[in-house]
Amino acid sequence: MLVDMLSMLLLFTVLQSSDDKAELVRLEEVWNTAHLERDASTLERLWADEFTVTVPRMPVMPRAEAVGVARSNRIKFSKYETSEVAVQIFGNAAVVRGRMRRTRSRGDQLVEDDWRFTKVYVKREGSWKVVAFHASDSPSDQ
Repeated sequence: MLVDMLSMLLLFTVLQSSDDKAELVRLEEVWNTAHLERDASTLERLWADEFTVTVPRMPVMPRAEAVGVARSNRIKFSKYETSEVAVQIFGNAAVVRGRMRRTRSRGDQLVEDDWRFTKVYVKREGSWKVVAFHASDSPSDQ
């Protein structure tokens, strides 16, 4: 009886983890599409209250500043793609990492980013929210 209960619990955990992994991969697409479409409302829903952005050549931004940038429409993305995405789940927390290639324009300036990224998600009230986004330049030989 105890073995059956433990087997069921393990199966439930594996299935739940599988569902969560699929959801986190889906949210990566939501993130990318929201940037391409300048959909600040979707980004706001993805970002937890304590969200922080740390990326190359920009100051660290808390959520309020990141929302301001997203709402300003100053930056237009013509490309926003991720690859090599890996997901690790730790209960109600998850780490998603991979490679991000994006092209953005700000006024007349065109900038291409090739980054390695890490996002930290937390699951609250059944929804995954990003609490931290960190990126660094990808080595040029990759």
